[in-house]
This record gives sequence, structure tokens and C-alpha cells, in this order.
Amino acid sequence: MGVSTLVSDAPLSDPVEARRASAARFAAMGKRVGYSLFLVAVVAFVAGAIAGFSAPYVTVVVASIAVGSLVLAPAIVIGYGVKAAEREERGGGSFH
Repeated sequence: MGVSTLVSDAPLSDPVEARRASAARFAAMGKRVGYSLFLVAVVAFVAGAIAGFSAPYVTVVVASIAVGSLVLAPAIVIGYGVKAAEREERGGGSFH
């Protein structure tokens, strides 16, 4: 059962699969938000470089990177955890 299966809206009968699906949705949303904030930071940096790095540009860049990091780091860890749990359930072993 892959992450794409778990992210679907179909109701799951197994509570472990339901929690894993919920974690997969959280991870996907967190990655989307985190990477989007990094994109905002890059666009603001380029715009600031063109306009002369005034305080609003610097604030947007720093805030976007900080919040993006806070959102993205747990999302990546949870995403890896979901993938590892699925691999372990299939009998694929661990990373070691």
C-alpha cells in the first residue's frame, strides 16, 4: 500500500492505516506549505535585489525561511516515517 493509496479519501477500517493516512496527508500538506514559503523567500530575495533590499523585503525573506523551516522539517520527518512504516509492513526491512 503506497502513500498515494493512503492519501485517498476512502475510509480505512484499520485504525493504524487510518492514522498513517492522516500522517501522510499532514506530511504532504506540510511539504507543500514549507516549499511554497521557500519559493516566496526566493521571489522576495530576487525582488529585493532588484529594488535595493529595503526592510520589507528582508523581513519577508527571513520570515518565509524561518516559518518554512519550522513547517518543513517535521513534515519531512513524518513523511519518511510513513514510508518506513509502509516498507516495514511489506517486509522490506529498515534503512540499515
